[in-house]
Amino acid sequence: MDVKAEYAGAHLSALPNAVEGGEEITICRGANLARMVPPEERELGFVSYRVPDSFLEPLAGAELAAWEGSA
Repeated sequence: MDVKAEYAGAHLSALPNAVEGGEEITICRGANLARMVPPEERELGFVSYRVPDSFLEPLAGAELAAWEGSA
């Protein structure tokens, strides 16, 4: 679906719902400005790798302090 930039600005909260439904949206103002597309599962680089679920868990106290430079 192609939409004008003015329409996208006025209806921005509705556009992600369309993308979640599998639709691709192109935002235009004379020329194409941006595309919203559904995310896809992709491999990182040339190596098959999946980020583990634990990646988003909080760091342990000592490790967090090391990252913050206070260790």
